[in-house]
Amino acid sequence: MARKSLQDLSGIANTIARSGPKGSERTAKASAPALGALQGSLASIREIDPSLIDDWGPVDRLEEFTAVNDEDEGEGFEALKLSIRNGGQQVPILVRRAKTEGRFEAIYGRRRLKACRDLGIKVRANVQDVDDATALLAKGLENAARRNLSFYEKARFAEAIQAAGHDASTTRQVLNLSASGLSHLAKVTQNVPRSIGDLIGAAPKSGRPKWTSLANMFAGKKLSEKAASEILRGAGSAMNSDERLDYLMNKATQREARQVVAGKEVSPVEGVTIKSGKGSLSLSVRKGGTNAAFAQWLDEHLAEIIQKSFDEFTAVNPEDGN
Repeated sequence: MARKSLQDLSGIANTIARSGPKGSERTAKASAPALGALQGSLASIREIDPSLIDDWGPVDRLEEFTAVNDEDEGEGFEALKLSIRNGGQQVPILVRRAKTEGRFEAIYGRRRLKACRDLGIKVRANVQDVDDATALLAKGLENAARRNLSFYEKARFAEAIQAAGHDASTTRQVLNLSASGLSHLAKVTQNVPRSIGDLIGAAPKSGRPKWTSLANMFAGKKLSEKAASEILRGAGSAMNSDERLDYLMNKATQREARQVVAGKEVSPVEGVTIKSGKGSLSLSVRKGGTNAAFAQWLDEHLAEIIQKSFDEFTAVNPEDGN
């Protein structure tokens, strides 16, 4: 059976259908159903062994099986499992047939799929023949409808969509973003190292201002990936992702303040250290080690070197020599 496509639809659907990677093995047909057809009919709902279903497409959650708004909505993964155990799976997942006979690909509903897999029961799935563009759109619309992606998850999802070969226009349409909105997301993923984002988590209560501030710290070289990792390792295990983000930013700000107070320190030659503080400049030279001879020579000539340098400086800046 041919894959359903969206290329005859207007607006968002048509944009996605046109913008997918060229040469895809999933060819779109000219005739297309309304997007509402993705809801499927009762005949499309099947109970499928979870072991027959594989993941498909960009990951739309930072923590695949953890609800990002679990504190507000009680939709943590364990709560979801308990709900399915006690009342059954009320909302089907969306799947399509895979290239391998008898297998399927999960377009959305990974947490429900995982819950059913853990419970050892079959998963209720809406089986639709859809192409990549339609599947990506359905995935984005499903998340938009549930409004459960945090700012950072949207940033990572947008990054994943583009990494899969779709352009910025498609990404904006799938996530319902303006050009500036996508730019804000991109600034975060381009500057905050992925490893640090993974350590922080989804941070559902933290919006653009906090993540942009963190991105600016990395972009301005005020925070390194190594330093951020060290700070986060010191965070308590009981902290949730929002608290980890706040903890990192607070510690990074404190560290920056200490560095300003302490001043900078350089070592142009092994054994020689120059410290620049708020009110003074100091030089220390180690008289032992590899450059012991240089230290001895410097001890004998330092006063002469400084005087010569001072004379050269005042010759160019006479007013500073008074």
